[in-house]
Amino acid sequence: MMEEKEREAEAEFPAFPYKPYSIQTDFMKALYCSLENGGVSMLESPTGTGKTLSIICSALQWVVDQKQKQKQKYETMIKSDHSFPNGDCSSNDEPDWMRNFVVNRDFQAEDAKIKKKKNGRGLEKTGERKNREISTDTFSHSMEKDKCFTKKECENLQSINDQSELSDEEFLLEEYESEEEGAIGGGKSKRKAGAGTISSSSDEEEEDGLDEEGEEVPKVYFCSRTHSQLSQFIKELRKTVFANEIKVVCLGSRKNFCINEEVLRLGNSTHINERCLELQNKKKNEICKIKNLGAEGKVRRTKAFSGCPMLRSHKLQKGFRNEISQQGALDIEDLVHLGRHMRTCPYYGSRSMVPTADLVVLPYQSLLSKSSRESLGLNLKNNIVIIDEAHNLADSLINMYNAKITLSQLENVHSHLEKYFGRFCSLLGPGNRRYIQTLMVFTRAFLQVLLKEKDENDVRRDSENSTGAKNALDSSVAINEFLFSLNIDNINLVKLLKYVKESNIIHKVSGYGDKAASLQKGSVLKDGGENYEEGSILSGFQSLVDMLISLTNNDGDGRIIISKARPISSGQQGQQGGFLKYVMLMGEKIFSEIVEQAHAVILAGGTLQPIEETRERLFPWLSPNKFHFFSCSHIVPPESILPVALSRGPTGKSFDFSYGSRSSSAMIEELGLLLCNLVSVVPEGIIVFFPSFEYVERVYGAWKSSGILDRIMKKKHVFREPRGNTHVESVLKQYQKTIDTLSSGPKEDSTPLNGAMLLAVVGGKISEGINFSDGMGRCIVMVGLPYPSLSNIELLERIKHIEGLGDTNSKTLNTSASDAYYDGDAQAGFGILRSCRGRGKEYYENLCMKAVNQSIGRAIRHINDYAAILLVDLRYASESSKRSCSHPANKLPRWIKDRLVSSTNNYGEVHTLLHQFFKFNKNRGCQ
Repeated sequence: MMEEKEREAEAEFPAFPYKPYSIQTDFMKALYCSLENGGVSMLESPTGTGKTLSIICSALQWVVDQKQKQKQKYETMIKSDHSFPNGDCSSNDEPDWMRNFVVNRDFQAEDAKIKKKKNGRGLEKTGERKNREISTDTFSHSMEKDKCFTKKECENLQSINDQSELSDEEFLLEEYESEEEGAIGGGKSKRKAGAGTISSSSDEEEEDGLDEEGEEVPKVYFCSRTHSQLSQFIKELRKTVFANEIKVVCLGSRKNFCINEEVLRLGNSTHINERCLELQNKKKNEICKIKNLGAEGKVRRTKAFSGCPMLRSHKLQKGFRNEISQQGALDIEDLVHLGRHMRTCPYYGSRSMVPTADLVVLPYQSLLSKSSRESLGLNLKNNIVIIDEAHNLADSLINMYNAKITLSQLENVHSHLEKYFGRFCSLLGPGNRRYIQTLMVFTRAFLQVLLKEKDENDVRRDSENSTGAKNALDSSVAINEFLFSLNIDNINLVKLLKYVKESNIIHKVSGYGDKAASLQKGSVLKDGGENYEEGSILSGFQSLVDMLISLTNNDGDGRIIISKARPISSGQQGQQGGFLKYVMLMGEKIFSEIVEQAHAVILAGGTLQPIEETRERLFPWLSPNKFHFFSCSHIVPPESILPVALSRGPTGKSFDFSYGSRSSSAMIEELGLLLCNLVSVVPEGIIVFFPSFEYVERVYGAWKSSGILDRIMKKKHVFREPRGNTHVESVLKQYQKTIDTLSSGPKEDSTPLNGAMLLAVVGGKISEGINFSDGMGRCIVMVGLPYPSLSNIELLERIKHIEGLGDTNSKTLNTSASDAYYDGDAQAGFGILRSCRGRGKEYYENLCMKAVNQSIGRAIRHINDYAAILLVDLRYASESSKRSCSHPANKLPRWIKDRLVSSTNNYGEVHTLLHQFFKFNKNRGCQ
């Protein structure tokens, strides 16, 4: 019977490169069925069970099958067409769409070309957009928008190019006409949009436009959290025949793709993005050829080049696309290598492949953010969306729609606007003057709220809640209350944002400010005119625009957090810190845009439960027949895993790593003694997860002083996860090399070392998406329960919001229009948590346990792997029959929970269990 089932799986999913296990077959069938039915599906498969390969073989098999169905349908209609004289197939029983199908197919390519010509690049929808749509890549749009030149401008072009110092006229805005204040869509440039055009950067000259209709054969969009996870996906794809049979393109950030060394040296992602977009707007120093367009005296450039040397040759970009098509599935590193070899930009080269690709592999941000989708030209209509590592999807999604502007950014932007307005006020038309003044009204109001002195009530509350240096009052307010309090509720934000987008004011003001600053200092501007210091003016303007967009959301969609400026310490005058931040709380409307467009949305992950929280936050409106959940167990046998809830240490002290107890010297010492014992019984690699980087530093320092660290290092080398992601890779390589060397090489009597230990942090890079198979992770130690800090205002707002979900009559937490908190003081947070009776408290607990599950899931990556998992805290331990639903052990993955040793009398029992476990698996030959 089992052999028959395996043969059936091979017939249905022939691309699977190995003989699939039963749970892999079940997973692939569940996914295939979900794609057939459409809607939303949550598919859970533990890490290490071949989830990625199963997704590839099932989803792409479905795409291939759809292509075959389309081909058969087309051939059937061709035969039907030939069965009538003169091609007349006017059967009364045949619907009109059937009779016109063949003809329509023939005209699709031509129709697409016409649409492309009509709409320019075809990547932007026409018409007015709300909220995030208004911001559709504000910078790229304004830099790449059409520009017209009059004859007079044409005559002055030569002299302008020859000048070493450009006149201020280049920074003068074109006249802007505004319609009646009541007309939301009012406002337009006086020049006519069709009067003249300027070609875009050469890399985009032949980008295919996308219309609103979905493709006949659905495209698959696969996204994950990190670039390393995307590279792993491509690696798995190469194991299948699909790697060479379908068109695949991998997208990523400019920082990961850029090969222009001058731009890469900027380091910061924001600055790299700004510089890249700016270079596209720069023409060659030579004068562009000018062509007269007729009697109206309008002219346009017939040839334009990107200022980036990696984008000057359209021929190279075309060659880059051809190479991708020939070489098959390439990950980001491969594309960068190819781009360097060909001396052409891999970022825009890969973007241009999207319209013709069958599979698009991309990071979360590129797909989940609406502005990013529109900028990249991603069309989800009737297509497939697969979101991997979806355990924290709701939080990841709403975080993309947060907006923040700091006090220093506001001061910088306001200063640039004032200088610009002072210089050009007499030259600007009434429309430009009014909108610039409106922008200054906003920046002035924002500055006022951050710099305003506290009132008497605030001072009294500070004195009552004094916590030393951390008694500064922060607050959160609803959008409407925020606007009313600043007396800016009567300003039409939609019109203002439309003006910012269409007028190019951001670059005019920042360009003039940079020039004025450089001339004042007597310095020479860099090519491109941007001084890329921390907090550039372009970044400040974008933050302001993002904040204004956030204010157009519904009142209940999010909250404004006001963190007032603090006086500079050491008796110096001035203010420091301070920011305004919009925190998005409502994710269902954002996610509904994806669900409504796509044919099917798949949420995949190793641990997706509890699923009710995700449903309530992202798609509560979805009908039950459009939702499907599937979960499978692990492929490893029970004897390959040893999960233990460890409540006592070697000296008998109880492990209590709650916030108030974990920093005690006794608790730190007991943990150190535990590890001293573990290094002698656990072979190869041990990974210890701590709640925070600060706690790792404290523990490491204490062990070093007490001599515990030296005792540990007699058996294993000790590595620590660095705070910066840039050094994580090198630490992991050293960790692996140490283990491999000590495990495989001949063991000398003088070398008692038996492996290595890695001190990592829950929520850090190592806990997300890094695989520690075999000797890399023979034992995972989870120190305590990593609950997030309740001094975080954003978290508290989210808890309050979730507490009220699905219960319109709930009065448990009455969220007022304005709530005050004390920065760094968690007492207010504990008070809010204690007042929660349902979803809010459960959400807080789930945040902790999802982080735990992600971390301990780094080990056991294949069927022959084995590892021990130690949950070090008395809160994990209890008799299974006495656990409540909210008990931490009940929130562990099923494959761990079912095998958990939930209580022991002393550490000696645990040590014996570990010794027997590793001896048994070593003898079993599991390597």
